[in-house]
Order: sequence, then structure tokens, then C-alpha cells
Amino acid sequence: MKWAALVVPLLFFTLFFYALFKKVRLYDCFTDGVKEAVPLVLSIFPYLAAILILSSLFEESGLAKMITDFLTPAFRLLGIPPEISPLVLIKPFSGSGSTALLSELLASYGADSYIGRCACVAYGSSETVFYISAVYFAGTKHKKLLLPTAIALFANFCGVIAGCLLCRVM
Repeated sequence: MKWAALVVPLLFFTLFFYALFKKVRLYDCFTDGVKEAVPLVLSIFPYLAAILILSSLFEESGLAKMITDFLTPAFRLLGIPPEISPLVLIKPFSGSGSTALLSELLASYGADSYIGRCACVAYGSSETVFYISAVYFAGTKHKKLLLPTAIALFANFCGVIAGCLLCRVM
């Protein structure tokens, strides 16, 4: 067994015995934490539901395909292979949808191909921006979403461009 697999159980038992030593009522602390989490979950739920529904509509309506077809020539000029354009556009909306696209690309082109490497880098260097924004902004009083979301999308896109450039030279 590798030592890294023991880190979490060791940490758990260390905290458990430390709490016993300090005479902390663990079960009561746990239930108090759960009581505080329920209102948080209830406040975040509408935002998450909206993002999940909108991302499904984006994919199922055909809008994602139309935007992909429109932006593919520009992506090609920036060094992003046209084959991974759908992945680049879907990733900010849907983690599961982008995972399915990545699986399809790897099955079609192989993990060691240029397209496979670019797809892996695009998948790994980007984030589901709208999901993360929904979770983050659900807990804040300020609801100015446009600028932070635009910056996150721009950073994702720059990461994909840089990643594809590195895949080309390596």
C-alpha cells in the first residue's frame, strides 16, 4: 500500500483523537454543522438549477452547434484544431457534456495524437465557468456577474490557446 493512501484516514483519526482529548462533543458539532449547511444548500439550489437547465437547452437546441460552426474558422487561426471547437465551447457550460466530448475525441483520434493532446489540455485547463459563477454568486450580496464571468471566460480561452500552442511545439 502506498503511503499517500493513508493520509486521509490518518488525518481523520488524528482529528478524532484530538477532539476526544479536548473533550469536544463530536456528534453535536457535526449536527450543528449540518444545520448550518441546509440553508446554504437551499439558497444555492435555484442558481444551480437555472445553470443546469440553461446548459442543457444550449446543447439540445442546436445553438451550440451553430456557434461552433461559426467560430471554427477563427479558432483555426488561433491554433485551436477545429475538431476540439465543440469542447472549447461546451466546457464553460457543462462538465458532463465536455467529458463526453473528450471521450469521443480520444476514441476517434487517440490520446497520443495532436488533437487528443489538445483536447486533454483544453479540458484540463478550463473550468465550468457558469456553474462556478452560480455557486459563488449565490452566496454574495453583490450580483454583478458580467465582468467576473467575462474575465473567467477570457482566461479559459487564453488557457486553451496557450495549451494548443504548447501541444504543437512539444
